[in-house]
Parts: sequence; structure tokens; C-alpha cells
Amino acid sequence: MSRSDPRRHDLARRVAAATGLAGALGLAAFGWASSRLGEYSVMDMGEHAAHGAAAPGGGVGAGAVSVTSLTADPARPADVRVELVARRGTVAVPGGRVTDGYTVNGTSPGPEIRARQGQLVEVTFVNESVTEGATLHWHGVDVPNAADGVAGITQDAVPAGGRHVYRFVAEDAGTYWYHSHQLSHEQVEKGLLGPLVVDPARGREPGVTDLVALLHVYAGQHTLNGRAEDQRVTAAPGSRTRIRVVNTDQGTAAVWSSVPYRVVATDGRDVVGPTDVTGRTVLVPAGGRLDVEVTTPADGRAARVHVGGARSVVVGPAGAVPPAPVGQPRDQLDLLAYGSPGPLGLDPSRPDRRFEYVIGRRPGLVDGRPGMYWTVNGRMFPDVPMFHVREGEVVRMRVVNQSDEVHPMHLHGHHVVVLSRDSTAAQGSPWWVDSLDVRPGEAYEIAFVADNPGIWSDHCHTLSHAVEGLVAHVVYDGVTTPFTINGLAGNQPE
Repeated sequence: MSRSDPRRHDLARRVAAATGLAGALGLAAFGWASSRLGEYSVMDMGEHAAHGAAAPGGGVGAGAVSVTSLTADPARPADVRVELVARRGTVAVPGGRVTDGYTVNGTSPGPEIRARQGQLVEVTFVNESVTEGATLHWHGVDVPNAADGVAGITQDAVPAGGRHVYRFVAEDAGTYWYHSHQLSHEQVEKGLLGPLVVDPARGREPGVTDLVALLHVYAGQHTLNGRAEDQRVTAAPGSRTRIRVVNTDQGTAAVWSSVPYRVVATDGRDVVGPTDVTGRTVLVPAGGRLDVEVTTPADGRAARVHVGGARSVVVGPAGAVPPAPVGQPRDQLDLLAYGSPGPLGLDPSRPDRRFEYVIGRRPGLVDGRPGMYWTVNGRMFPDVPMFHVREGEVVRMRVVNQSDEVHPMHLHGHHVVVLSRDSTAAQGSPWWVDSLDVRPGEAYEIAFVADNPGIWSDHCHTLSHAVEGLVAHVVYDGVTTPFTINGLAGNQPE
């Protein structure tokens, strides 16, 4: 149905009258759009956005490369081998109640995977009983595209009784996580997820206690590492503890402490020159990770680090009395000005490509259901921009939130550096992220190097927003995919 087709406007008038969303003329003024029903390929979505310098050629014609060929070296033996088995059933929450959901190797969250920087990780994913199919996406890890785990784009969903092997080199030390990217709004919310930590090539820092603090809500139960209770960590007076906060929930999480703390990494990237933070809260976007470090008081008292508001990590000597909870500070740490400046490794002042990613909302249809749905640059999914790039280019993007809700924007396969917020330039450590909260009315300038060929989702990690259309893609010229969405394989990435 073309944009000028009278049937489109007739449909708009009939749905508007039935739902009361707007008058017929109002919908016509919006340029009515609906999501595509039936099977489709991501390669057919929306308009191609290719602003900036463009070399001859490109596209996905003769000689196109399939996403399936973008893999780690198949001849290289794995250094770390893991088998993860997904099941549909119940999740037992210690300190809470049993709820319907998904487990990985019998628990949720699934087992923590640890690797060392530079090692090749091989994960065999077995879907034992998830009838709708499932995948594993390595959130924040810049994997080769074939291992990205997005159903309908980089692979078919693994059916019940099937298996799929993921292989990638853990190039960057840091805190990450894994989760299904098939029906992600349901499967992530109900527990098909787990943590992944990549230690530096030199190993962990001696004398520093290192632990994951994974936040998730199971049917209203706020948990820390799957338990509806605080976590106690034994640490000697004067010793340091690194707490790797992983926010797997659908909203922003707050972190603060009874003692000074330092933010030592964001989304797996070290902060240059971190300093002590006192009396301020730091926020972690949905999908984001934040490594904080605290020093146990020298007088033998314990410290309390609040993670997510409802839960805490208590750090101190064995037998030390936990301090009382501390009220959340009103002041917030601004990571745009935290730490010390350092080299970016790219020149964002002369980008090869410039894009706009403007988030809005308007009446429309998703899967035949009328409602108020998300837009990208004024267009509804799947009629959204495809941001075309070429390998080696420097890409600069302006992300604008014209809606009244927060959007944690997540780009697969790349980390971006934050250049400015609302025209205020970054002043502190280079702030590298893969998940960035963009609040109502805010505008961020970000940049990245297109150094990982493939087809990459760029979506909101409030997953109910993604399923309602807040998804676009960064596509490298010359790359294509054989996979489709809503076809016989049952691929439904969001």
C-alpha cells in the first residue's frame, strides 16, 4: 500500500473513529503508517539514510556478504567453552516466591561466564523447552555479526530441541551480560539472561574483591543476583571491592553508598582518572553496566552500597554490623564531566557520516492494533531509517528525544562516545557506552568508528518500546541477511 493510496487514508479514518485516538483529518495529517504484517526482511525496511561522504559503489548487489560469514576465525580453537541450556518453567527466587519464567542451566540469572581478554569464547546454546524459540545476544560485547543473536537478522531463533553455537573473541575487558533476542520483551523480563565478565589480559588486580551485582525484577520481586535479599561480602578493613552493577531491568537503576565510591568503568570501558563520589547518586540505564569501587572503612565498620534502590551490597569484615540504609541523595553524578580527559582514538569533528535519530510518538498500527506508537525521524516501524555506513568511517549521530518518556538507547556491535548533551560538551573522561539514557527533551551528540561490519540493531532497551517500534538499524554497505521476520522460523526479535 503506497503512502498516497486512498485505502491507507480510509483505514486511518475507520480506525480513528473506532478508537477515538484522533480525528480522521488528524491522522491524515500525520501520514498514517502501519507495521508490516506477515513475513519481511530487514533489508526491505524504511528509507536508506546515507548522509555525508559516500564512495562509489556500495549497496547489497553482486558480491554482497552474508551476515552468516561474519564470524570469528573458524580454525581457532576455543579457550573458554560453555554450554547453556534454556528451559521454560518456573523461577525460584530465594527470599521471595516462585514465579513463571525461564531458566538457564536451571537458574535465573544463568551462570556467570568469565573469560580473559583476548580469549575465544565458544558457547553452545541448547533450547530444551522454550516453545517460541530463543537466542543469545551478547549485550555490550562487540562480537562478529554472525554471533549477535538477533532472531530474523543474524540467525533463526533456535527451536525447542535445537542448538546453536556462538563464537567470539573477548576483545575488551569489562562487564557485560547475555539475554535472548527472540521475543525479548517477554523472555528477558522473565529471566532468560545471565552475566558475562571479561577480565583484563593481565588478570584481576591483586587484593581487590570482584563481584557482579545483577539487578532484575521477577514479577514485582526486586532481586540482586537472583535473590530477593541483600548480599554480604567479606572484605578486610582498608581493602577495595569492585562491584559490577548490571541493570537487566526495563528502567533506570540508582546506585549510591554509605562511604565514598568511585565509578571505574561504564559499559565495559574504563574511566580515566576516577575520583571519590560522596553524597551523589549515579544512574545506570536499562541494559547498562557500571563498575563502582569502594574501600572498606579502616576502623572495621562495614559499608553499604545501594544498588537499584531496593537491594544493597554490604561490604566489611566478618561479623561487622551492617550500617543502616542511607537515603538516596538528590544530587546526581554527571558522567559528562566526571574523571579526566583522555584520547578518543577518533576525530569526531570531521565525520564521514552524520545522522539524526529523532524519537517521537504518533497514532498508528502495530500488528494490526491501533494505538500511540514510537517513531524514528517521524516514521513508524518498519518505515524507519536504515543508517548506512562503510567500514572504517567515523560516524556522528544526534539522538533527540521528543517524547515524554526516558529511552535507554542501545547500539549493537559498537560502543559510542558521548560528545555533548544539549550542546554542553563533554569535559571529563571519554564516556563510552552501548546503552545511553536519553531523557525527555534531551539531545545527545555521539560518535563511533564503523569497525564491525554487519547489520546492527539500534533500539530502545525498555523492551516494550522496542516491540512497539522503537528500533532502527546501522547497516554496512555490501552486507545482507538471508533471515526474515515473521516467517516459518517464527523469528520475532523484540
